[in-house]
Amino acid sequence: MEAAKAPQEVEGRTTKKKPKTFKKLTSFLLLFFTLVVSVGIGYALGHFYFWNDVDMKRVNEQLTYYKEEVRKDPSNLQNRIVLGYTYFLKGDNEKAIKEFDYVLEQDKNYYDAHYNLGLVFLDEERYNEALIEFEKTVNIAPKDYKGHVQMGIAYRGLEEYDKATKALEQANKLAPTNSDIIYQIGMVAEAKGEYSDAIAIYKDALAYDPLYQDAVDALDRLKDKDTKAEGE
Repeated sequence: MEAAKAPQEVEGRTTKKKPKTFKKLTSFLLLFFTLVVSVGIGYALGHFYFWNDVDMKRVNEQLTYYKEEVRKDPSNLQNRIVLGYTYFLKGDNEKAIKEFDYVLEQDKNYYDAHYNLGLVFLDEERYNEALIEFEKTVNIAPKDYKGHVQMGIAYRGLEEYDKATKALEQANKLAPTNSDIIYQIGMVAEAKGEYSDAIAIYKDALAYDPLYQDAVDALDRLKDKDTKAEGE
């Protein structure tokens, strides 16, 4: 999603006309931009979050806003993408899919629709369907590493580990030193039972981001398994 566009649109306006409306819209756009940046990247790489009450309040505000935007301008496809993604955040996958499908009916090569539809299928463990969507994103934007990452996650779900590693290694070439990608490579190694390799990979992820909690948790999770593997 192109969340960064929102602040740019606001910057071009003046505060002389309708200052109250401007203030309200600016506050919302800043809230929305913060929300999407803080959670959108996580979802993009297959991480799912537990929401506290404050977060869900923001999600609900975002939902209300974009439902109205879509009502006012049904042809705006990007608003429908954000609306569908917000439904996804709330766990309403059926409505999310409906929005993404609508966009694809209008434009079968709409990257964000394929990508977010794939996220929903991953969430539902419909790995074959997710893979189809992410393959389309890679065909549309081969240099965007996120599509390759998601292909790797889908392949891991299908237990096709060699293909998963290949997809993730391609992502790593496009975005080297990205701790999220390195972590996902470690997840494949762990799924294969290669615990020593997984531990080394998780440590590599932490070398780039010492505060990467998923990698910290993974290392803690694998302590006993690695010891048992060495003793066999």
